[in-house]
Amino acid sequence: MRSKSIYEIDAYLRIAHPDDPKRSVLKPRLIEMLKEYIRTAHPADSRVADFQQKIALLRKKSSTRISYEEMSEIIRQKQIAKYREELSASSYGSVQGGSPQQLADSGSFAGSSSLATLDAAEQEEFAMLMSTSPIEHKNKTVKILNSLFDNDPNSKESIVLIENKSDCNMIVRIEGIGNFKYRLAIPSRAESSIVVQKGDYLFTSKVCGAQYASQKTIQKAVMVSLDNPGK
Repeated sequence: MRSKSIYEIDAYLRIAHPDDPKRSVLKPRLIEMLKEYIRTAHPADSRVADFQQKIALLRKKSSTRISYEEMSEIIRQKQIAKYREELSASSYGSVQGGSPQQLADSGSFAGSSSLATLDAAEQEEFAMLMSTSPIEHKNKTVKILNSLFDNDPNSKESIVLIENKSDCNMIVRIEGIGNFKYRLAIPSRAESSIVVQKGDYLFTSKVCGAQYASQKTIQKAVMVSLDNPGK
């Protein structure tokens, strides 16, 4: 109750019982502490946006703990903003309306090594996959935006977002039934998206030398986050 730490109070509110009487004291205190931090923060402080989001959540409910659906919507909105920005200098294409759901997911690793890079053949393949023409890039961006907005349950396609949190470039291979095979090159500490036909897929990749493999059934938007082996 006497804590003056934003993080301690926030952590307490996340796990406290909804009827805990301490909430009535700690919640307004946390809001004031967050507002004071923002007021004196440096303009480039990366925590400001996070603290503003915490205040917004606290004004709506008892803690900053967010549900799976809320996190999915935050991710979706960030993706929409990102791809809209890429198209902001051009009036190319159009996007539809709607709101998909997203599923966060991860896989398993085997045989990791110390941040091994791609071999020569994979480096050539990675460069080829990254070297798309401006028109191809715009076509892909419009298609991804359409998928992010699409709310039609009968749609035959869905979006896959892959976050590469590792220190190595990677190629993720997405293999389904028949000719449904996709490749996605993702630079280190970056992310990329692809629109695929709905169905069952095997995701494979080398993440800093470690073999990654995971089976996924894609019926909704899926997010895959890959980090350095062992993390």
